[in-house]
Amino acid sequence: MYSIIVVPPPTTTDDTRTAQLRLAPGERLAFGRGAGNGLVIAHDGVSRRAGEIAAQGAFWILSNLSREQTYVVENPEGAGEHIKVAPGRLDAPVPFEFSRIVLPAAGDLLPVEVWAPRHDYLRPESGLDGVTTAPAFSLDPTKRYFAVLAALCEPRLRGAPHAPLPTVDQVVDRLRPGWPAASRASVQWNIDYLAVKLRLKPGPETADAGPRLNGKKESLVSLALRFDLVREEDLGLLVPGRPAADRAAG
Repeated sequence: MYSIIVVPPPTTTDDTRTAQLRLAPGERLAFGRGAGNGLVIAHDGVSRRAGEIAAQGAFWILSNLSREQTYVVENPEGAGEHIKVAPGRLDAPVPFEFSRIVLPAAGDLLPVEVWAPRHDYLRPESGLDGVTTAPAFSLDPTKRYFAVLAALCEPRLRGAPHAPLPTVDQVVDRLRPGWPAASRASVQWNIDYLAVKLRLKPGPETADAGPRLNGKKESLVSLALRFDLVREEDLGLLVPGRPAADRAAG
């Protein structure tokens, strides 16, 4: 059963690509300018033995066989999230489901996409005794604060990982079709409430309020996306329409 899919870089100026390569667990794929039976990348700036990809069940590992060049593996869905694999590093595990190896090649940046779509899950156990584990983050999708959080996360969940976050006014504009009473004050109150609820800052009942939380919206969105507190399917809770940031730019 194949678990890893490798998408080679473009081979011509029209961005056409060769066929995808599929690896089963335990299989390895060499890549480079002289990779032979592996993935041949015909570019003078790529080492003859540039590296190797190995499938390991539901994830993959990368070996950098070059002598001097660091490789970057990007998460296209992760707002700049990436790992670096140093020259000579062997079997570096890659944690991203969708990844892009960026190979610097004599002034060019060649992308090799690697997908790991297979998911293995623990089978649920029944009949366990004891107290139920408390949830790490308790969020109610029916509450106004969740709609505010979804609106903040929307631009990046729509496939633009580096998109600027919407302003408070843009969130108000986005939520008003389903929440006519939305205002700057109510949206800002919910943002402050989320910062306390998600433990990004102490609550007002504490004696010491702690330092001011700078970049509050960025911190909320980063936490929500990192731990899947808001998913793409949650955007269905918002009234259909273009994200507010898009409307402001259009």
